[in-house]
Amino acid sequence: MRRSFHLAGILLGIVLSLTGCGSYFSQPFSVQEARLGEQTSVTKKLQKAPQPVEPIVVGVYKFRDQTGQYKPTENGSTFSTAVTQGATTILIKALEDSKWFVPIERENLSNLLNERNIIRSTRKEYRKTKNPNEPQLPPLLYAGIILEGGIVSYDSNIVTGGLGARYFGIGGATQYRQDRITVYLRAVSTSSGKILKTVYVSKTILSQSLSANFFRYVNFKRLLEAETGYTRNEPAQLAVTEAIEKAVNSLIVEGVEDKLWKAKGDTAAIDTWVAEYHAEKETAANTRLYDRYFKERRGKAAITAKVGGALISGDYADAELTYTTELGGKWFLNPYLNMNLSVQKMDLSNGAAFVEGLNAVNLSTEVILLPFESFTPFLFGGAGMVSNDEFEKTLFKFQYGAGIEYLLSDTVGVQVDATHNLVMSDELDNVVQGKRDDQYFTFSVGVNWYFDRLFKKKEHKKKIKKETSVDNQKKK
Repeated sequence: MRRSFHLAGILLGIVLSLTGCGSYFSQPFSVQEARLGEQTSVTKKLQKAPQPVEPIVVGVYKFRDQTGQYKPTENGSTFSTAVTQGATTILIKALEDSKWFVPIERENLSNLLNERNIIRSTRKEYRKTKNPNEPQLPPLLYAGIILEGGIVSYDSNIVTGGLGARYFGIGGATQYRQDRITVYLRAVSTSSGKILKTVYVSKTILSQSLSANFFRYVNFKRLLEAETGYTRNEPAQLAVTEAIEKAVNSLIVEGVEDKLWKAKGDTAAIDTWVAEYHAEKETAANTRLYDRYFKERRGKAAITAKVGGALISGDYADAELTYTTELGGKWFLNPYLNMNLSVQKMDLSNGAAFVEGLNAVNLSTEVILLPFESFTPFLFGGAGMVSNDEFEKTLFKFQYGAGIEYLLSDTVGVQVDATHNLVMSDELDNVVQGKRDDQYFTFSVGVNWYFDRLFKKKEHKKKIKKETSVDNQKKK
């Protein structure tokens, strides 16, 4: 009976572990009817963009897969392409959704010309026999801009990984894989052949799988085996659509900024629209592969406040953990290196044998190992002075330590650190005994407030407003 309850609890745990997986509980059990195509996260942004003063007539001859990449499989590849071959149609739909462009048929121009020839010949015959006043066929629209480019790369398995465990026949595993596509889009002037603007967009494609299984003999010659799981693959077509829509949106904004075309509406709204794109572009410029954000996250200075515990290692036994508080500042020489100065208040105790309140001043050099990451370890070392509350005794010391910091934002970080303080005297606990000098350890949790970066952001916004006002004065 006890084993049965144990087994039921294990199975229940497996089921509950899957309750957060929406895909697992949304399994298709019936045939689904045709539905309208899904919208991406960029579609609404494209549709809500400011409208143009006058839509631009553009021609798209071809915008296809230029990679030649075949769909990867576990045993090699198949003859099915990894990327859709209908990217031209996707681009034309994105141009229509933006309301900035009037796309004209150029992909199958021969079909259009053949059909117009049929219309001409039919009207010619009709004009001879029935209606001599039959109007001529109107001329075709011509494009002022041609959009070129394509899907230039498909990189499969840029990141793969997983996690699994098994214990007494109970196990679970998860795996993931990430691919990436890259899209280039350029606008070419038909009057001069000049390339007006080129934009570049990349999009990752995520595949995930989760499985859980149970394999165990529950009784003599009775085996219980169960298995469940699911796999979810991001559709490559939706990834291509999102990348193309993002490229069209980028082309519109950069064209407005370079005065290739004009947007109508409130000037402040247009400036905000352009500023948001600039902020996104700045973030993208500092983001490397695997979504690693390489940008100075911290300001040039910081104020630090810490609390924790202190532990003496001197001539007495039975050291007790006591309190410590610390307040200080940091000054960055570069993203990796800073100087910090702090004042510290603490108690050191060996029970009834020794208890004393101490004050310390610490000057240290700190090395941040991963300054561009949100989560980073750091090392520090330096020198200082420690004295009792009456300042009757002042001793020189060295300190070194290590810690970990996590940035909640560009201005606030939390840290945990440990410090080893080497006092250059054996008089810290008021007893001189043996050859070793006294020491003490501190363990702290603190908050860092960084500043000086906010002023840069404000200056950047003021610069944009100043340039906009100058442009408006020129227009007037």
